[in-house]
Amino acid sequence: MNAESPIKRRKSTRINVGNVPVGDGAPIAVQSMTNTPTTDVAATVAQINRIVAVGGEIVRVSVPTMDAAEAFRQIKQQVSVPLVADIHFDYRIALKVAEYGVDCLRINPGNIGNMERIKAVVETARDKNIPIRIGVNAGSLEKDIQEKYGEPTPEALVESAMRHVDILDKLNFSQFKVSVKASDVFLAVGAYRILAQRIEQPLHLGITEAGGFRAGAVKSAVGLGMLLAEGIGDTIRISLAADPVEEIKVGFDILKSLRIRSRGINFIACPSCSRQEFDVIGTVNALEERLEDILTPMDVSIIGCVVNGPGEAEVSDLGLTGARNMSGFYLDGKRQRERLANDDLVDQLEKRIRAKAAILDENNKIPTTEVQS
Repeated sequence: MNAESPIKRRKSTRINVGNVPVGDGAPIAVQSMTNTPTTDVAATVAQINRIVAVGGEIVRVSVPTMDAAEAFRQIKQQVSVPLVADIHFDYRIALKVAEYGVDCLRINPGNIGNMERIKAVVETARDKNIPIRIGVNAGSLEKDIQEKYGEPTPEALVESAMRHVDILDKLNFSQFKVSVKASDVFLAVGAYRILAQRIEQPLHLGITEAGGFRAGAVKSAVGLGMLLAEGIGDTIRISLAADPVEEIKVGFDILKSLRIRSRGINFIACPSCSRQEFDVIGTVNALEERLEDILTPMDVSIIGCVVNGPGEAEVSDLGLTGARNMSGFYLDGKRQRERLANDDLVDQLEKRIRAKAAILDENNKIPTTEVQS
């Protein structure tokens, strides 16, 4: 029962990161970055596979040395998800990972030396159809821009970004996306708003160094939510000091809340109070953990009493309304004759949710990956 999002997306050009389209109305891609040593091939591959298992569509890998580039070659051979190589300063590493099949280069052209080196990277990217991500960060602005503005400002971030954009424009290379990240929500939002008016290329959104899981998720939801609600953004990364798997989950939750993408179960649950007739919080937490593998878009309401329960259940695919001993069960918005015992709710609901997901998959031919709302 997912409704269509009212958001009108900003028009942008299309690039392809491997087999993932970015921009020009394509689904907003959710990505993360590994935090294992890249030279530890086994650990990095394992983490990438965990990211992909929860829906990660693009994974960035830091490649700071030539040894890391050689490890990247092995990693690339063992995973199927598109990989972005994160490179700073050394253009030779960019050339090496391009040889090894990288799907996107995260490298700022102005930071890799003279024009000869820049041309070498850009021409290789052109020949191999590899897009570039320009990534500006408020914490590492050029010295002269810092002196000009005194402190990071939206205008300072955009000026830095446009320096790199101008280099690619002069080399007639248009296959790039841009990010202007900051740890301050208003600084990042302001920069993205300006940049969205200056270029046509896709924008990669993020609130960088957002913090730990809880604070970082909140900051990212606020900042990215503001931009996404305005139609700005073509791909996102939630930067958390946490397991990268959590970044993907939070990213999809943000998109789901704005009805931009539908992936997995949207649980509608009350915070609970003394009126609750069963353990709402425990039930919802257990179901979220058990049902992470379901990608089918569906609404499931878990309400502890009859005050708001029926109203939520009537607009959900499945609904539970708390009552003493036996709670009311709704399917497709209609109250069912059967009632569910409160002492066995998790097992009963899991069985019914999985059955409903299977029906939706069959009726709508939903692929196992995801459906755009």
